[in-house]
Amino acid sequence: MRLLLVEDDEMLGESARDTLRSEGYTVDWVRGGESADTALRTQDYDLVLLDLGLPQRDGIDVLRALRARGQGLAVLVITARDALDDRVSGLDAGADDYLAKPFAPVELLARIRALLRRAGM
Repeated sequence: MRLLLVEDDEMLGESARDTLRSEGYTVDWVRGGESADTALRTQDYDLVLLDLGLPQRDGIDVLRALRARGQGLAVLVITARDALDDRVSGLDAGADDYLAKPFAPVELLARIRALLRRAGM
């Protein structure tokens, strides 16, 4: 399984990448919205882990562009934006699940497994 991790925080990104790789996932990690959009237009992924507060371009914009292109891959938003309106906006923009930071690695992995299972993978 190939995952795209979109996270601008160095410590969180390294930790998530290492956790995912230890579970056997192939992980590409980008740190900004434009880089994420480029990766999503040029590479095939099974799932995206998408932060919302990104440099260059907001994660919601990246998500909307992804869905506008008709890309149906699973999207798990991982963000510090935990207000109800933020969660609803993320899900309405096309996210399949929403996980507020901080989160436990075991919960992140369980949500990834559930999304991939729903996608038939």
